[in-house]
Amino acid sequence: MARPWLPLVSTYLLVTNDIEMKTCQFSGQAGLLEALFEYPNQHPRAVVVFGHPHPQHGGNMHNKVVYRASKTFLELGCAVLRFNFRGVGKSDGQWDEGRGERNDFLSAFDFAANTYPDTDVWSAGFSFGAWLALSCGVSDSRVSQVLAIAPPTGRYDLTEVLTSRKPTHFIHGEQDEIVPISELRKFYEKVPTPKTLTAIDAANHLFENRVGEVAAAIRKTFGIIEEQGEQT
Repeated sequence: MARPWLPLVSTYLLVTNDIEMKTCQFSGQAGLLEALFEYPNQHPRAVVVFGHPHPQHGGNMHNKVVYRASKTFLELGCAVLRFNFRGVGKSDGQWDEGRGERNDFLSAFDFAANTYPDTDVWSAGFSFGAWLALSCGVSDSRVSQVLAIAPPTGRYDLTEVLTSRKPTHFIHGEQDEIVPISELRKFYEKVPTPKTLTAIDAANHLFENRVGEVAAAIRKTFGIIEEQGEQT
């Protein structure tokens, strides 16, 4: 299959077996946003847009949970677009209290959908990125599924999620010190079906020493049987 058309020239291309990765930029309201776009050589099952943790607390697209989750979606046969919000890394702009970052996520949907027309778009994120994955994902008609890893429930407006009928999946640490799992469970009870919640034993908010279990949860949720001997 021919490589996907990218609206802007990539700065780097890596080909490994059946997977290709491009560093690229796409347009957002604040300017150009830095991104990594990985995709299989065959037409992808879906294209996943992945948001990273809070920009004001060191979050970026190279975060270990974002990285591992992205690689797992590649195993599933998906294309994955992870990007830096405005003001992070080489992305233009500056922190905008979540308002502009929401626009960044919507611009990422545009880029993904234009690159792979007529392909399902899945919205995913970790921590702060999970909030935007949820709020943007449930309201955008191009998105068919949503994954939220350690979403900051109770800290941002997620009322739109409570009326969505899209499949919505949650992964959370049993020992999350930022968002207690009891708080997440209360929110989850209000989310319409279809939905799933995977609670990871002894995992904190950053999933320290438990990142491999996040990958296993994604495989299970999205249809891939966990491989034996996975390490964190």
